[in-house]
Amino acid sequence: MRRAAGLLAALALLVAGAGYPVYVRPQVDTVRHADAILVLGGDAAGPRYRYGLDLARQGWAPTLVLSNPYGGSQPFVDALCRTPQPRLRVECFVPDPHTTLGEGRALRRLAGERHWRTAIVVTSVPHVSRARYIIGKCFDGELVMAATPVHLGPVGWTAIYLYQTAGYLKFLLQGDC
Repeated sequence: MRRAAGLLAALALLVAGAGYPVYVRPQVDTVRHADAILVLGGDAAGPRYRYGLDLARQGWAPTLVLSNPYGGSQPFVDALCRTPQPRLRVECFVPDPHTTLGEGRALRRLAGERHWRTAIVVTSVPHVSRARYIIGKCFDGELVMAATPVHLGPVGWTAIYLYQTAGYLKFLLQGDC
């Protein structure tokens, strides 16, 4: 019994260690000028949308693109999508499917229509690596990954590891963009 518990603990440490650079400390880029800022959905409280808006207002890109998979249920995002912003173009879309893949497809379509070559992508820290991978399969241009922090305990991080890993697997099963 002790041996099984020891092996289980060692496996947990191995998984945690392997996921650390992917989920906890992913490669986040230095923000630089881009054609658009894409804020990925999934953040009901709005920090990533606020961060994307702040970046746009600071002049990092002339267009702010908001993924709004829960249209009508996120007051801050819904207001941004309805209200014209001074000196800033705001575009909102519902991704199809309602996943990072749908967001990558939307960026590919918009970039093709508007000749965008660089996009700042805003998401949460644990989602950066997966978003970079999936959106990078859809968008031929340069991605600049920006992130909002998360504050989680051990149970939350365990859930994030499982969720993000499942997201990678789902994308691999769905095929390319």
